Amino acid sequence: MSDHPKHGRIDGPVVLIGYGSVGRGTLPLIERHFDFDRGRLHVIEPSTAREAEIRALGVHFHNLALTRENHREVLGGLFPEGRGFCVNLSVDTGSLDLIRFCREIGVLYIDTVVEPWAGFYFDPALRIGDRTNYALRQQVRDEKAANPGGTTAVSTCGANPGMVSWLLKEGLLRLAADLGHGAAAPNDRASWARLMRDLGVKGVHVAERDTQASRNPRPRGVFVNTWSVEGFLAEGFQPAELGWGTHERWFPPDAHRHETGCKASIYIDRPGATVRVYTWTPEAGPQYGFLVTHNEAISIADYYTIGSGDDPEYRPTCHYAYHPCDDAIVSLHETFGTGIVQERHHILDEDEIVEGEDCLGMLIYGHARGALWYGSRLSMDEARALAPLQNATGLQVSSAVIAGMAWALANPDAGIVEADEVDHAFCLDVQRPYLGRIEAHYTDWTPLASRHPQLPGNRDEDDPWQFRNVLAP
Repeated sequence: MSDHPKHGRIDGPVVLIGYGSVGRGTLPLIERHFDFDRGRLHVIEPSTAREAEIRALGVHFHNLALTRENHREVLGGLFPEGRGFCVNLSVDTGSLDLIRFCREIGVLYIDTVVEPWAGFYFDPALRIGDRTNYALRQQVRDEKAANPGGTTAVSTCGANPGMVSWLLKEGLLRLAADLGHGAAAPNDRASWARLMRDLGVKGVHVAERDTQASRNPRPRGVFVNTWSVEGFLAEGFQPAELGWGTHERWFPPDAHRHETGCKASIYIDRPGATVRVYTWTPEAGPQYGFLVTHNEAISIADYYTIGSGDDPEYRPTCHYAYHPCDDAIVSLHETFGTGIVQERHHILDEDEIVEGEDCLGMLIYGHARGALWYGSRLSMDEARALAPLQNATGLQVSSAVIAGMAWALANPDAGIVEADEVDHAFCLDVQRPYLGRIEAHYTDWTPLASRHPQLPGNRDEDDPWQFRNVLAP
């Protein structure tokens, strides 16, 4: 433990909400990288599956679920002095309400997703546009606008959303250098947007391929994944969403615009886990990905916008293009085939994965060099050697949480921030030891190369990077 750098001191309690795959992997990294009173470390978890493990660590265990009704009483009791750090890595916890309360009492806060209270994703009373990540994010942005400054709350800071926004900035700087772009590194949002525009970037895929595989065959009737099954299904059943770029000249017939807020994204009237797109990663080359909604698709498109309103001068298209592990693909087919979500869920842990990696990066496309994939390639063997209790996917998430916590401790009065708004170099310096190989790959592949002429659907031959070509029939 003493060989690892300390990234700050936490004065007051540390409360970890959720002890699933990410929470379990994050806890030892918190202990490794921060100074704090270990006697004031708490875990809130509604499941008792790992209670014995938590108690064996000497950590205070609270077997309950936070709710809209009890969160103020529970957290208020754990943070009696109004100091400390709340690390929210759970599902069905209302992120906005937790952010508000933590900031009211002066407690630092971080999460990996804007999570609603239980029932939101499948509420038939909500209009489809109100179930989007756009709507959830906009609530947090409205809170930021209404109450600027104050105690820091880092919103949506995991691997993606989170780390990918930092990798995008580093990738843009690499692209600028390779294109001979002589401008200084940007130091504010407007400068970053101008750099992306001046480099000729049309858009970005958050392009991921997970090849981790278990020694055990997937049992029928069990949803197997390398991270939270509940989280994957929740976002997979939400409408597909993407940041909508100014270069696009075709609008999907089943897509909708938003009438309020930043208007940086659109949503498609289908669950994201049923919408396929063409993309590229260095691990697999050309591949299908699912257009699963993610906060970064909206925040990146918003952050790099020049102008405002319905017709900005510049905005990149941005969306997730996710190929999960093979067991998750088969599990998803089973879910949609039966129309029933499996009751049994299983997350592949570090002891049963025998091969594979998580290849997660940003495919920056449309510029003079074609496309640049810039990202992290982390194998299970590497993850196993770097940190305990998690697979490669989990380590990319948990190490980003640590980086976000370190930034918050160094900037305790920054208000509500997203990953796009923090110092990417600071955060990557903290996280880099856990990311395996950070690689840059140029490719001349375009979506047109993957569209077989016998497949249905119109093509735009004049501009390979139109979303019309990216969207698979």
